[in-house]
Amino acid sequence: MVLVQLFNTGMVLLSKVSIGGGMFVLALLAYRSLFGAAFILPLALIRERGKWKEMDWQAAGWIFFNAFIGYAVPMSLYYYGLHDTTASYAIIFLNIIPLTTFILSFVLRIEALHIRTMAGLLKITGVLLSVGGTMIMSMYKGKILHLWNPIINHHNEEHMDVASHQLCGTILLAGSSFMFACWYLIQSKVLKVYPYKYWSSMATCLVGGFQTALAGVILRRDTSSWKIGWDINLVTIVYSGALATAAKYSLNSWAVAKKGPSYPPMFSPLSVVFTVVLGSIFIGDDITIGSLIGTVLVIVGTYVFLWAKANELPPNEK
Repeated sequence: MVLVQLFNTGMVLLSKVSIGGGMFVLALLAYRSLFGAAFILPLALIRERGKWKEMDWQAAGWIFFNAFIGYAVPMSLYYYGLHDTTASYAIIFLNIIPLTTFILSFVLRIEALHIRTMAGLLKITGVLLSVGGTMIMSMYKGKILHLWNPIINHHNEEHMDVASHQLCGTILLAGSSFMFACWYLIQSKVLKVYPYKYWSSMATCLVGGFQTALAGVILRRDTSSWKIGWDINLVTIVYSGALATAAKYSLNSWAVAKKGPSYPPMFSPLSVVFTVVLGSIFIGDDITIGSLIGTVLVIVGTYVFLWAKANELPPNEK
């Protein structure tokens, strides 16, 4: 699970460098998704041999919707939000997705709050701490801590431009978290109509790649936006497909089988720490007093929330 968070951190940092260098966001998403499908395909052929034949039109329709809600829209919002902010700021929104999912589930009356129980009170505390931490990171900067010189100075000149687009980036990242929360709520329907995780994931990646490619072609038809050379953009695409998609999915599935569904999310706050530190070391993201306070609050809030959720599970699912 530590490796999964490192893979996630590397994906965000590499994507920030590629997008900051001018790579077309939808092209990056299309190529990443298609590479991810190619890497998952062997797993599907080995672990779920012949199960693709059971995919009917109903399953195909839900997978199309799943790719749209769970990949094309939220990842587009996330990458454009990443472009307007920093890697260490954007990673926060990936870690508050469980909290966003809980809030949406409560509003739709899918999940009870249980406010009179200790677990219910801790869930509310976790949500408030995490949301408060995110607001502090967004609204309060404080003193910049110059701890070291970055290895790559590719976007130091962009800091003023990033700061001027912070609000727009925050709205895009919040929208991405909301769409991911909606995706988690419909994921159960996909598994009901087609209960084969590897083929479902491969098909979702494939369809998501075509969806983002179609949107990209509509927005930009010049071939230069779609060209890939032997550069950081190719590294980002292959890395995202192999490690941040195929390997991450496989390791998560293995951990769930060994430790239960509440175990993998407990490690998600590590990606915040990794991104803040490595983003500062490699690409020069500022570490400020506000970002440190906000990061600590988000990590504590996420752990409190996930611990409360784990204690609500039946003993056989823990």
